[in-house]
Amino acid sequence: MIRAVLAACLSGLMAGLIPTSSVANDLHIAAVKAYIDENVISWIHDPRIVEALKNSNAYHQYLTPKDIDRLDGQWRTEFRAKSKPLISSILNNALSMMLRDKQAKADGIVTELMVMDAKGLAIGESDMTSDYWQGDELKWQNTYLAGPNITFVDRAEKDDSTQMLQAQASMTISDPETGQPIGAITVGVNLDAL
Repeated sequence: MIRAVLAACLSGLMAGLIPTSSVANDLHIAAVKAYIDENVISWIHDPRIVEALKNSNAYHQYLTPKDIDRLDGQWRTEFRAKSKPLISSILNNALSMMLRDKQAKADGIVTELMVMDAKGLAIGESDMTSDYWQGDELKWQNTYLAGPNITFVDRAEKDDSTQMLQAQASMTISDPETGQPIGAITVGVNLDAL
């Protein structure tokens, strides 16, 4: 399916149907969406992810913006420190272990996984991120805030450390009983591997 999507885009380019300026953006979005639809979309219904989000939303429901700033500041300080109690509590939880397992089984195509709750806080990560609060980023704003059944693919970027071309795809996660958004998941996709 992914190869078919790429072939169709390349055919459109060669036939002059797709403007050259939009090709790079369109190609990566189409390829990432095809990969997500084939391999990842079922994860948003995983009962372990849904349960972790419901628990986190209940636990974090009374956090104020000031509380979130304080927690995010603590995370950023721990990111550069030896002692990492807040970061460790996330990276060592059952959800993060499950995400690392899913990443390991993706044959190098998935570069990172993160689940964010209704406040935009990272509640599970396959790898440590530099900040705890994702609520100011498009991956959360263009999914959780946009409603159910949303997939957002961000622009392709080259990772300076790995020299890998990658893009993040984010999806809204909804409560299976009510259909209401309860969080979001972000999947880093290695475009070179696609």
